[in-house]
Amino acid sequence: MPDAVDRLLDAVNAHDMEAAARCYSAQAVMIGPELQADGPEEICSYHEHVRQGFPDMRMTVFERLEQNDTVVLEGAFTGTHDGRFLISGGTLLEPTGNLVNSRFCWVFTKENDLISAHRVYHDQAEIYHQLGIRFVPVTA
Repeated sequence: MPDAVDRLLDAVNAHDMEAAARCYSAQAVMIGPELQADGPEEICSYHEHVRQGFPDMRMTVFERLEQNDTVVLEGAFTGTHDGRFLISGGTLLEPTGNLVNSRFCWVFTKENDLISAHRVYHDQAEIYHQLGIRFVPVTA
């Protein structure tokens, strides 16, 4: 039987946020470069936001490491930016049609076959570059 991490990945790829929410404990927290979400509702709101920005998104896992209550996934996120997507600084980016392909690392802590912590690592600059966002250097 698949564990909570496998069920979560399947639910995210199927765009099934109800199934995704059932993978997290009531006290779960998700932390990443652009967020901290507390509880299944906030966490799945983040997953849904990404899905709205990238309706064809797909998470592919290359490597899974597990020890005791910790699971680490390394993989790639792919999707076409066909929906509005909130980026850092509060800007709502209109669809660009650009394909994004970026590596990620997700680290989970499990308790009683539910996810209690979900840490997200990815390169925002790489994603923003693929979306056509250009950074302007700040000068004094």
